[in-house]
Amino acid sequence: MEKRNARQTRELVVPGDILDGTGMRPGENAYVLDGKVRASVMGVRNVFQNTVGVIPLRGGYMPTSGDTVFGVIVDIGPSNWLIDIGAPYPAPLHVSEVPWKVEFGDTSKYLTIGNVVLIKVLAVDESKKISVTMKDSGLRRIEGGRLVKISHTKVSRVIGKSGSMISMLKNMTDCRITVGQNGWVWVDGEDENADVAVQAIEMIEEQAQHPNLTDKVKEFIESKIPQDEEYDDEGDE
Repeated sequence: MEKRNARQTRELVVPGDILDGTGMRPGENAYVLDGKVRASVMGVRNVFQNTVGVIPLRGGYMPTSGDTVFGVIVDIGPSNWLIDIGAPYPAPLHVSEVPWKVEFGDTSKYLTIGNVVLIKVLAVDESKKISVTMKDSGLRRIEGGRLVKISHTKVSRVIGKSGSMISMLKNMTDCRITVGQNGWVWVDGEDENADVAVQAIEMIEEQAQHPNLTDKVKEFIESKIPQDEEYDDEGDE
C-alpha cells in the first residue's frame, strides 16, 4: 500500500502559492482558485492522504517593498553580504547598495558576521528573492545598544497611534528606540533604563489586545523609573 502521508520535504509556501493542481482537496489554511489549491497563510506545505494544506509558521515575517528592517550579517561573499531579517529567505546586500566604495573581495573590511544593520527592502520578486539597500537616509551599521525581537504583527502596537506609544517609551526611559517592520527593535540607553524599555516593549507584545494598554505601560515605567514631571500623552487606544 502506498503511504500517502510518508515523510515529505518541508516546502515553505506563502499566501497565494500553488499547493496542488492535480485534484487534491484543500486542507487547513488552503483554498481553491482556478482549479488549484493555494496557500492562505505562510508556512510549510503539508499533505495527508488526499488533502493538502499548510502548517502555519507563527508570526512569520514576509518583507514588502519599502519596509525598514534590522538584520544580522550571517555570511559574506566577495561582492555581497547575506543578512538574516527574520524572513523565510535571507536578504543579500550587494556592494552597490552600501554607502562605501567596496573593492571586490574587501567586503569583510566593512561588515562582518554578527554585525547588526538597519536596511530598507527595495523589492521582493516572484521567486521570493529579496533586494535590500543601505544607501537611504538613516540606514547604517548599528553600534551599541541591544536588539529585541518581537512578532512583526505587534509592531503597530509598539509604535501606537500617530507614534504615541513609541514617543512615550522614548521620553519616559530616555532611550533611543527604533522599530523595524520585521519586529526587531533597537534600544540604546543607560543599562537600567534600557532594561525597563525592553520589558515595556515585551509587555506591549504580550498584552497587545488588552484595553488601556498605554496606561498600563505608563504605570509600569513609572514604577521602575522616577519621572521628573507627569508625562502627558493622547494615548493609542
